[in-house]
Amino acid sequence: MEKLSLIQTPFIQNQSISKLKPENQVEGFGQLFKQTLEEVQAAQNTSDKMTNQLVTGEVKDIHEVMIASQKASLSLQLTVQVRNKVVEAYQEVMRMQL
Repeated sequence: MEKLSLIQTPFIQNQSISKLKPENQVEGFGQLFKQTLEEVQAAQNTSDKMTNQLVTGEVKDIHEVMIASQKASLSLQLTVQVRNKVVEAYQEVMRMQL
């Protein structure tokens, strides 16, 4: 039994016990995808806001605007690719014969 107590998993070391409770977990893929879409929308809104601020002269650092724009673009591209894979997997399952 002593050997088992010496085994330490990095996940448990870095997380508090309250974060490991089931009620704190995401309910499913749909909920996770919804949260991700909200984050993508927030990135898009931030990018649009910073672009408008750049145009009006409120933001002087174009690097910040470009970084926000690229973050929004990459997050949207990743979301679209995940959606495509989910649709592809669904179509594959529907083609299976029972």
